[in-house]
Amino acid sequence: MGVLASNAATHGMTIAGIAVGAAVALAYGASRVERGELSIEVLLIILMLGVEVFRPLRELSQLFHQGLLGVSASGGVFDLLAARPRVAEAPDARDVGPGAGRPGVAFEGVTFSYPGGRRPALRDVSFRVAPGERVAVVGRSGSGKSTLVWLLQRLYDPQQGRVLVGDVDVRAVRFHALRAQMAVVLQDSYLFHGTIADNLRLGKPDATVEELEAAARAANAHEFIARLPRGYDTVIGERGQRLSGGERQRVAIARALLRDAPILVLDEALSSVDAENEALIQQALDRLMEGRTTLVIAHRLSSVVGCDRILVLQDGDLVESGTPAELRSGGGAYAELMAEQLEDAAAPGAAGLAADPVAPTAAAFDD
Repeated sequence: MGVLASNAATHGMTIAGIAVGAAVALAYGASRVERGELSIEVLLIILMLGVEVFRPLRELSQLFHQGLLGVSASGGVFDLLAARPRVAEAPDARDVGPGAGRPGVAFEGVTFSYPGGRRPALRDVSFRVAPGERVAVVGRSGSGKSTLVWLLQRLYDPQQGRVLVGDVDVRAVRFHALRAQMAVVLQDSYLFHGTIADNLRLGKPDATVEELEAAARAANAHEFIARLPRGYDTVIGERGQRLSGGERQRVAIARALLRDAPILVLDEALSSVDAENEALIQQALDRLMEGRTTLVIAHRLSSVVGCDRILVLQDGDLVESGTPAELRSGGGAYAELMAEQLEDAAAPGAAGLAADPVAPTAAAFDD
């Protein structure tokens, strides 16, 4: 607000000064013309030159405003430079752990609260994902699903318990070595301002053109990329704003394919995708999950029916675990979630949802 107020004041003063100066020059010139001391042509020339005389003053006002913006922005930049990570790498951390070729994932008695949080986001959560297994974590919003992803990547450390990758505590592994074993596809995967090829190479910086195309084909993205004005060299804007939501997700999946990490994390990867794109993206995800240890975070149950096992979180507690068939017939929290989503899909005003693969149907929950 201070920058806006200062800019308004300086801009207003500049405009007022220019207006007063022009008015004085016009009045004085008119009086000279009236007395015959100045011709009208000369007066007009003087007035037109006056516009250029005041140009440096206007530019100075703009530079002053830009300087204030820079001072304001520098505060955030300096805060970022001075920030310290929430977690620190152990001095004796190793580069790789045992079983790193195809590691499993385990949470053992994990309890975690966010800084300033009123209640734990996770309470005494324990489960194991075997190498190559697909495990889904479902639950209502705020149940702690995404917290598992942050802990697995070691963006936070739990207050109690351990997170293991390949039977090694993540706190004993170097950051770059730990995260090199993971590929993450988020609900809104970030795409940088640059070309599609640049964004894909974030997964593998030395990828060849052939590798880019192979990954894009596997992600069902090559067809729409080929239609772009410059193909893989098309600039897509900040956050991929020139692409649709489904196209952005397919680029993110292609990037994860290029990364070729043994552990895959899908955090609500289908939640914001329209019906037209969901089938294409689901096919791409199936290819991506093949042979990988996969943790699927989902709110919509229709996107987890292909998983080997499902975990149900409720207010930070792990309340159920089993196969989709076991949980459907168990009459517990999973069955309640399924009933709620089927009811929402059938509710008035949800016209067209029955034909929309985004919305769960009874058939969608069959094996």
